[in-house]
Amino acid sequence: MPTYKRVAQLKTPDQFRAYLASLGIDLPLDEDVQSGPIAPLAQPYVLQDGTVIGNRFCAQPMEGWDGTLDGKPTELTARRWRHFGRSGAKLIWGGEAVAVVHAGRANPNQLLLTPENLPDIKKLRETLVREHETLYSSSNDLLVGLQLTHSGRFSRPDPDHKLKAVIAYRHPYLDEKFGLPVDYPIITDAEIRQLVSQFVDAAEMAQAAGFQFVDVKHCHGYLGHEFLTAHTRPGPFGGSFENRTRFLRQIVAGIRARVPQMRIGVRLSAFDFPPFQASPKSGVGEQIELQDARNFWFGCQPQMPAQLDLSETARFLDLLQSLGIELVNLTAGSPYYVPHIQRPALFPPSDGYLPPEDPLAGVARQIAVTGELKKSFPNLAIVGTAYSYLQEWLPHVAQAVVRQGETDFVGLGRMILCYPEFPADVLAGKPLVRKRLCRTFSDCTTAPRAGLVSGCYPLDPYYQQHPDYPVLQSKKKVAKG
Repeated sequence: MPTYKRVAQLKTPDQFRAYLASLGIDLPLDEDVQSGPIAPLAQPYVLQDGTVIGNRFCAQPMEGWDGTLDGKPTELTARRWRHFGRSGAKLIWGGEAVAVVHAGRANPNQLLLTPENLPDIKKLRETLVREHETLYSSSNDLLVGLQLTHSGRFSRPDPDHKLKAVIAYRHPYLDEKFGLPVDYPIITDAEIRQLVSQFVDAAEMAQAAGFQFVDVKHCHGYLGHEFLTAHTRPGPFGGSFENRTRFLRQIVAGIRARVPQMRIGVRLSAFDFPPFQASPKSGVGEQIELQDARNFWFGCQPQMPAQLDLSETARFLDLLQSLGIELVNLTAGSPYYVPHIQRPALFPPSDGYLPPEDPLAGVARQIAVTGELKKSFPNLAIVGTAYSYLQEWLPHVAQAVVRQGETDFVGLGRMILCYPEFPADVLAGKPLVRKRLCRTFSDCTTAPRAGLVSGCYPLDPYYQQHPDYPVLQSKKKVAKG
C-alpha cells in the first residue's frame, strides 16, 4: 500500500514544492498570500449584466441529510446556511442540492422544492443573507443561487433508504455495481418532458424565494450528468451530442420563457473516470476491468476512459455560452464510483477505498483542467473545485491560480463545514486556525451514508455533542472490523 505525506507535515513552501516535485505534480504556488483590497482573492468579479460579485471565494453546494421527511429545512440546515453567510464568500453556489421532485431525492432528508416548502426555503436564503449583512455590513455584492437536482440512478427518496434509481440508459458497469436487474426500466421520453417542466417550476419558485440564479445540476453521476453519457439511449434524449444535451436545452428554454430574469448556472463534471473499487488485498482503489467497448463516458477517450479528452467538455461549454449561461462550476467524476477523482482525500469514506494516488494529484488534475477550459472560454465566470485538500497551502495555491487567470472563483465545500470563516480570515490576512482545517477525514460522507445527519464530526464541537456522534463512532469501528 502506498504511503503519502500528510499536508500538515509540509511546513514551508520549499517543503511543499519539493514534495510536489517528487511526485511529478505541477501546482502553482504563491510564496506570500496578500490581504486587503489589492489581494487577487479580494478582487470583485463583474458579470456581463453588470452584477458585482465581491470576491473570488465561492461556497459550494452541499448535499444535506438533515431536512424533514417532507423536504423542509431544520435548525441543522439553517445553521449550515448561516455558516455560508458568515464565510465571507461572495458567491454562494446553491447552498445545497435541492430536489425538484420527491423521486429525485438522494436521501429521505434532502430538501425538496415544492409550493408547500417554498416559504421555509425562502427563510433559509434570508437567514444566510442576514448573517452576511450582520458581519460584512452589506450584501450588495453577494450572489446567492439555488442548485436544482434530480439524483437519477442514486435516488434514495424514502425512509427505507433503499435505492430507487431513475436511469437514462443501461450502464453495464454502474448497473452491476449498484445491483440493478437486467430488466430495470429506463426513464421514458414522456417522463423526461414532465421532469423538464418540474425543473422550470422549481426555477420559478426559486425566483419567488429571492434566489439570484439557479444551477441546473450536471455533475457527479446524477441525472443531468448521466444524459451527457447516454450514447446508447435511443430517441431524442440519447445518441448524438444534440440529443444528449436536449434535457438541458429544454430546461433552459422553459426557464427563459417562464422567468426570463432568472440567471442560470451549470455545475458540470468536466470529466469522468471508469468506476473504481477497493482491492480485496490492500483496500486501495483500482479501476474495474472494462469489457464493453461502447462509450459510457464524458470528458474521456472512449476506448481509454482513464485518459482525458476534453473535446466534448469544450463543446458543452460552447453550448452554455450560446445559451447565454455565464456561471459555470467545474468539478469531476462522482462520489459514488470515483470519489478519489471527485473529492481528493487521504482518508476514504466508509463505502470508499484507499486512495490509489496521492490526493494532491487529484487536486492538480482538476485545477489543470479548469485552467485549460478557462483559457478557452474567457467570458465564462468559472468556479474551480477540489481545493480543500490543500489545507494550509490552500490560500497560496488559490491566489496563484486566480492571479494567473486559471479560474475566476475558488470553490470551497468541506472546508466551509468545519471552518466557515476560512475565506474571511484569508481575505483579512489573519493566521489560519490550523485545528479547524479540514483534514479530509470523510466523516461528512460516512455519516450520511449511514443515515446520520451531515456535518463535520471530527472538528465541529456542535456535532461532537450531537446524538449521532456516538452512533457514527460505533459504525466506524464495525466497518474497520
